[in-house]
Amino acid sequence: MAWIQLALFANTDDAEKIGDCLSAIGAVAVTLSDAADEEIFEPPLGEMPLWQSTKVIGLFGDEDHTPDSIISQLKVAISQTIPAYEFSRLEDKDWERAWLDEFKPMQFGQKVWVVPTVYDPPDSAAVNIRLDPGLAFGTGTHATTALCLGWLDTHNVEGFNVADFGCGSGILGIAAAMLKAKHVWAVDIDPQAVLATESNAILNKVDDLLTIGLSTEVDLPKVEVLLANILANPLKMLAKQFSEIVLPGGNIVLSGILAEQADGVCEVYKEWFRLDDVKQQDDWVLISGTRI
Repeated sequence: MAWIQLALFANTDDAEKIGDCLSAIGAVAVTLSDAADEEIFEPPLGEMPLWQSTKVIGLFGDEDHTPDSIISQLKVAISQTIPAYEFSRLEDKDWERAWLDEFKPMQFGQKVWVVPTVYDPPDSAAVNIRLDPGLAFGTGTHATTALCLGWLDTHNVEGFNVADFGCGSGILGIAAAMLKAKHVWAVDIDPQAVLATESNAILNKVDDLLTIGLSTEVDLPKVEVLLANILANPLKMLAKQFSEIVLPGGNIVLSGILAEQADGVCEVYKEWFRLDDVKQQDDWVLISGTRI
């Protein structure tokens, strides 16, 4: 089997609608990327921005579709003029083998491993988080996730209530649950992240320990540990809210912060938290502290 790839060049207002229409007419995958080398800096909290010129790419199996049939269906679905587009053909390949070459079992600290489902755990006695690359961010390969997993490996969360704010794939909340947290609340602004976290929690048999949902719909209780691997500016905006969620003596764990942003984040959080030494990996840092 081969694949037909349709790339459309859309503006911000139309990109998401076109992506939805591609899914509706049978695209097995839809991705959005920058079509004009435009940088997007940190968005306001709760917003998911797009580039002014966005390339919307749909992938279709060639057994059920042709370029002509795709365009015909898209014209009906989109109910407006189709923007500039181009088709390309992709030959089938061993996609699983390709990502397995890049994504192997990884160890964090002494006892935490992230292990793709096609591998046997290297250490059966360790905390083995079963996770495959998916649509939501967070498999342990990025420095920010690694820093947070490292913190969990070296700190006791047994019997604690934990919040995972910006859960992505659910990797941090699942790790906390597998490290014997009492309960974990995992929230995100992205519905895909919620679905990914639910699926991964079931895969790791900790779904009964997690409450999962959109951050706009789940009220976080008071917790002993709050993990937030997002971005520096949203972290600053959320500081007061987080201070009200973390119990006195509880821990805050923040990442998604570039090294040059660390001082600014620390300045905001030191009003409510006694901060630890900043941890750095590559260009990224982790900021942790104790609620005063």
